[in-house]
Amino acid sequence: METQEPILTPLNLEFPVWEQIFTVHPLVIIGTVNTESEPNFAPKHMVFPLGWKNYFGFVCTPRHQTYKNIKKTREFTVTYPKPEQIVVASLTASPRCDYNKKPGLDALNTFPATEISGNFISDGYVFLECRLMKIVDGFGENSLILAEIVAAQAWSDAIKNPSHTDNESIYHHPQIAYISPGRFAIIDETQAFPFPANFKK
Repeated sequence: METQEPILTPLNLEFPVWEQIFTVHPLVIIGTVNTESEPNFAPKHMVFPLGWKNYFGFVCTPRHQTYKNIKKTREFTVTYPKPEQIVVASLTASPRCDYNKKPGLDALNTFPATEISGNFISDGYVFLECRLMKIVDGFGENSLILAEIVAAQAWSDAIKNPSHTDNESIYHHPQIAYISPGRFAIIDETQAFPFPANFKK
């Protein structure tokens, strides 16, 4: 059977580009509290560092409780889950019941943040505490939430260590990649990026 050579094809912008191709993103769990100090968690994949300093941003929508909670409390947590927590991350996306709660959240193991009011999902590998700087609305139905990291923790064996190569560290502590839309992968092998000589960030 003869295979057809691929051709460069325009994407139909009447539909989101991001639903027509696969792209790679981190997967995190954002933690907030409501006005009754009850914890809320939600998975997010449109997340990113804001430059080289301690700033963090992610995309949300005003329809979600995460957005509403952050707008009121002006703070949130970020848990980077381990690969074995993919089901936990999925549970945090479960729909709310009649009492406006996610039933699956009661079964999650958590621990409190140190500098803000909030909680983390236990057994992640990196934990960030963030204070809101700005919300930028207007990206269609979505908004950008921009924050400063005011505290951070990581398990000692997940921190970069000169006694191990970077590839060894990632092999022993693999990471989840969310392959949008709707898939995930476990990354346990990497290669050094071929930066040109004298490259500076």
